[in-house]
Amino acid sequence: MSSIRILIADDYEGWRRKIRLLLQVRPEYQVVAEASDGSEAVQKAQELKPDLILLDIGLPKLNGIEAAQLIRQLSPSSKILVLSQNHDLDVVRAALSASARGYVLKADARSELLPAMDAVLGGKQFLSNSLKGHEFVDTSGEKAPHRRHEVLFYSDDAVLLDGFARFIADALKAGNAAIVLATKSHRDSLLQRLKALGVDTVDVLQQGTYVPLDAVDTLSTIMVNGVPDPVLFFAGIGGFIEAAAKAAKSEQPQVVVFGEAVALLQAEGKADAAIRFEQLGNDLVKAHDVDILCAYPSSSFQDEEDENVFQSICAEHSAVYSH
Repeated sequence: MSSIRILIADDYEGWRRKIRLLLQVRPEYQVVAEASDGSEAVQKAQELKPDLILLDIGLPKLNGIEAAQLIRQLSPSSKILVLSQNHDLDVVRAALSASARGYVLKADARSELLPAMDAVLGGKQFLSNSLKGHEFVDTSGEKAPHRRHEVLFYSDDAVLLDGFARFIADALKAGNAAIVLATKSHRDSLLQRLKALGVDTVDVLQQGTYVPLDAVDTLSTIMVNGVPDPVLFFAGIGGFIEAAAKAAKSEQPQVVVFGEAVALLQAEGKADAAIRFEQLGNDLVKAHDVDILCAYPSSSFQDEEDENVFQSICAEHSAVYSH
């Protein structure tokens, strides 16, 4: 009987040991590696291309949903089975939308882990009995619609700043959070417009619900060999999103992100890097409860050779606006 190569990703060593013991009854199951955080899980998945990954949700560095998004790209043949104590239905949906084929609660692992592994390896979806009866996306079919990732092509700074100031102000007044990834001049102008719209900017800055980030500095932390690195992208920007969501005051906190880092890449002639950044943004909205609005000056696409780039950027967004 051919062996089935397994990667176990969990930050608790005692739990990884328990899984190994459960798998001993099936000699074809070969644990080829363990990982204690999400970044390590992605790295080992890329290196080893295991048949099955048993993945916890509450991992440090990258959470399980973020890790699953990256693993789907770097090792698409690896099947993912989430093994977690988190029974929040939205988390389950997010995990399944991130390409996990099954979700087993740790409390049910003794009776359900082996049947779940058999189902997932056989191309079927598996959910713990206590999760059945709820509606979840079937990962063998259509994925659930994700949140907004939209783009604005603007004619001048006034159009950009007025539109996004209203967008951000509405989010903050509703008790949600906003992250601005922009140049210094645009961050300063947005802050003034938010004040004019009645936002207590001192309060939201202190609370951590308004997070202004320098686009140039942020790019310098996530770029490797001229393109955004997926692990650094999720660890960096994903970390800011999680912190902002915790600071938000609404019952179901959401985060909105205004970003022009992609416009800086395009302006530097790095169209491939900008498109890759947009693709990672699509993965980000599947891993987090976040809406993203990107912005490019229309003047960046004046030449005929820019048309293919323009179309590629539009294709990565759920809506396209031009003003």
